[in-house]
Amino acid sequence: MEIMPFLIPIALIMATFFIGGFIWMTKKGQYDDLETPRHRMLLEDEKKATHTKEGEL
Repeated sequence: MEIMPFLIPIALIMATFFIGGFIWMTKKGQYDDLETPRHRMLLEDEKKATHTKEGEL
C-alpha cells in the first residue's frame, strides 16, 4: 500500500500521454481510411449502372 501514492500519479501521467498521442495522431490523419477509396471505384460502377437504367426507363 505504500506504493499507491507513487503508482497513481504515474498512471495518470501515462494516461495523459496516451490520450494526447491519440488526439495528435487523429489530427495528423494516422487513422484515415485508406482501403475504401480503392474499393469505391468498384462501387461507383454499380451506382452508375443503376442510374443509367433508371434514366432509360
